[in-house]
Amino acid sequence: MADEKEKKNTTVLGQETIFEGVIEFTDNLVITGTFRGTIKASGDLEVDKTGVCAVDTMSANAIVVSGKVTGDIVAPERVELCNGCTVKGTIETGRLRIADNVDFEGTVSMIDSVPDVDLFSVVSEEYKQGLLLKSDIPH
Repeated sequence: MADEKEKKNTTVLGQETIFEGVIEFTDNLVITGTFRGTIKASGDLEVDKTGVCAVDTMSANAIVVSGKVTGDIVAPERVELCNGCTVKGTIETGRLRIADNVDFEGTVSMIDSVPDVDLFSVVSEEYKQGLLLKSDIPH
């Protein structure tokens, strides 16, 4: 499976790029420009130190933020907030790493395990309900 991850393509939205709308992808994306809208992905996402994102929801397998993000972040695998980044919004993730010198304003919810529902085929209320049902199960 490690070979499969290495074979994924990486798309870069350059520093001069301004994109508004919805992005859906299965490979990897790096944002070095400006993005406004919604991100729905099964791949990994990186917001570079020059990247600025204003999102309703940013959802990907793993998300690394070095730039600025305003909005909700959902990443079942992990979220990394790198030195010097700014994040304002809620974070839902399985693992979280916050470096020094991070400006974070919001809340964090840790996901114990990935819900049995397909994240991209259900409305947000069904997904949230799936998370609540998982948290009610004694460990």
